[in-house]
Amino acid sequence: MKMGRVQLEEFVAGYLGGAASVVVGHPLDTVKVRLQAGQGYGSTFSCIFTIYRNESVAGFFKGMSFPLASIAIYNSVVFGVFSNAHRLISQYRDTSRTNLPDLIDLTFASMLAGCVSVVIGGPVDLVKIKLQMQTQSASSEVMSLNTSLRHYQSTYKGPVHCVNCILRKEGLLGMYRGAGAMLLRDIPGYCMYFIPYIYLSECLKLDRHTTPSALSVWLAGGIAGAISWGTATPMDVVKSRLQADSLYDRKYKGVKDCIMQSYCNEGIQVFFRGITVNAIRGFPMSAAMFLTYELSLRALKTSKQSS
Repeated sequence: MKMGRVQLEEFVAGYLGGAASVVVGHPLDTVKVRLQAGQGYGSTFSCIFTIYRNESVAGFFKGMSFPLASIAIYNSVVFGVFSNAHRLISQYRDTSRTNLPDLIDLTFASMLAGCVSVVIGGPVDLVKIKLQMQTQSASSEVMSLNTSLRHYQSTYKGPVHCVNCILRKEGLLGMYRGAGAMLLRDIPGYCMYFIPYIYLSECLKLDRHTTPSALSVWLAGGIAGAISWGTATPMDVVKSRLQADSLYDRKYKGVKDCIMQSYCNEGIQVFFRGITVNAIRGFPMSAAMFLTYELSLRALKTSKQSS
């Protein structure tokens, strides 16, 4: 049986989809991070009003330049790995005779994408969260360290300066703080991302022999994003707290310690902090990502065939 080759178009389309998702989802991502790792924001709407009052509209886009450049590459790798892995696994197991994609194939491809995502996404998320968190209102925790708000707000001058500070103080391993929690988030998270999308887009097709319409892709991608981010929220809270931890004072020794301290201090509800923002943000962000990905992929393949 002849195995297929790696298709580079999947990586290019993933890059474009990733860029679209950042533009759409970053403002609510900032709100989500502040709710999960910040202090004194209360409800979702209270957080939004506080950010707007203190930092204007620009506060919602804090730290966007770095993810716009890096998350596009991150999504390029994730989508490229998933699509190529799924195709190669399906060919190896010869499941092409079934009408719908095989669940086992999708699960293995999604888990592989989740593992790969941490290698690239860990440092990206870390820098993004540090930049998003450093302009929040001074909390009692920060003030107890006798750190002025002015000094606190100017901790990092930008993404490059942030990376340099982390590497200088903590070395390369410092760039992967929270990677364990991210792994526990992304492996099941990508299963709940790609699998619902594939099945929903297939079910929404008018004819099983045709490709999904733009509306079907947009709707399936949005629902998949809401499901994935909603279910990933508990471990996303842990990851955000671990990555934002060193902005104040090192409180958590690791994933288990963060879970135990968070539960003991704030109860079980703390792990669902930001779930509303995650689910709401997940829909437009993923809808834009999958729609841009699919349309770009079709255009690239059409261009390749005509050349």
